[in-house]
Amino acid sequence: MFRKTLEPLLARIKAHAPSGPWLLWGLRLCYGVLMIGLAMAAFNRFFESNPNQYFQAWGLFLGVLFGGILIVLTDVALANKQITTLSALYFGLLLGLLLGYILSNALDPFLFAPDQTNARPLQKIVAVLITVACCYVCISTLLQTKDEFRFIIPYVEFSKQVKGARPLVLDTSVIIDGRIADICDTRFIDTKLIIPRFVLQELQSVADSSDKLKRNRGRRGLDMLKRMQNNPKAELQIHEGNLTELRDVHKVDERLVVLAKALGARVVTNDYNLNKIAQLQGVDVINLNELANALKSVALPGETMLVRLVKPGDQLGQGVGYLEDGTMVVVEQGRSAIGQEVTITVTSVLQTPAGRMIFGRIESRYPTPPPPTVTG
Repeated sequence: MFRKTLEPLLARIKAHAPSGPWLLWGLRLCYGVLMIGLAMAAFNRFFESNPNQYFQAWGLFLGVLFGGILIVLTDVALANKQITTLSALYFGLLLGLLLGYILSNALDPFLFAPDQTNARPLQKIVAVLITVACCYVCISTLLQTKDEFRFIIPYVEFSKQVKGARPLVLDTSVIIDGRIADICDTRFIDTKLIIPRFVLQELQSVADSSDKLKRNRGRRGLDMLKRMQNNPKAELQIHEGNLTELRDVHKVDERLVVLAKALGARVVTNDYNLNKIAQLQGVDVINLNELANALKSVALPGETMLVRLVKPGDQLGQGVGYLEDGTMVVVEQGRSAIGQEVTITVTSVLQTPAGRMIFGRIESRYPTPPPPTVTG
């Protein structure tokens, strides 16, 4: 009885719960309570020392509270943070403070005489300016080189380790194709999908093309990206691709392979040439055409099937038809039956990277009469 009463309540709470993880929102709640406590403590401390400044005390209370709310709102707005950017900020700030302290102390004897007591305010201003300049230079440098940055101790390098399933880097052809979005809907892919910035720019250039066919393909690709981005079952990330290895590489296919190799990822494509280039450079490739062929129903030699012949084949007397999934069927001596549905017997199946081909022959329309029996 208690369980039946509790389950609808838990379902309602879950339906109205925030989209973020419970632990993160619990941390934000604790931070909010702590900021309220600090604001009240600041109000009481200020009001006790200045009983006549009541409004100023309330202003201090609201200022501390507003600062805490602003920090939480900034954290929520910047949902997609990258550890490389945060590391560059933190290390840049620490290095800037250290360099500013060292430089200000080193320049003091040259800028100010030891007996100039009236120069203390100017000395502090110069020290602050030097420290701010050092912080700016260090943070700016590390932000521009964050993809190259490694925290190195002699003989030890702390770099990113990929655990579990490796991410998938999508190329332009597989995005325009659209089947990757359907696969994401099935929850078959449980790893991160990476869209490089240069692939997104290529899609945009195709969508802005003067050729109507290319323009429609580009717009379809952008629609597929939007669909995957709004899909809660897929984890999509736009990668800036600012790597040193990519500086001298300009072709999109080559940049894609180099990026996948640097990230330890796999390339998802429909392009046969890109497939070969990636394999030559030791990058794993997932070809959606091969995946689709592997999921097609298998036709075994000796089985019969019904197929409509639509055109002649390359060889003399051949007829060609197609199954519902697009598989080509080549029928021996089927040219005379073009435009008809015939029953064929499968003789062999050929699997190629471009697709599966089925070869067969037309079933006899009339059964072969049994051989005569000899009575003696």
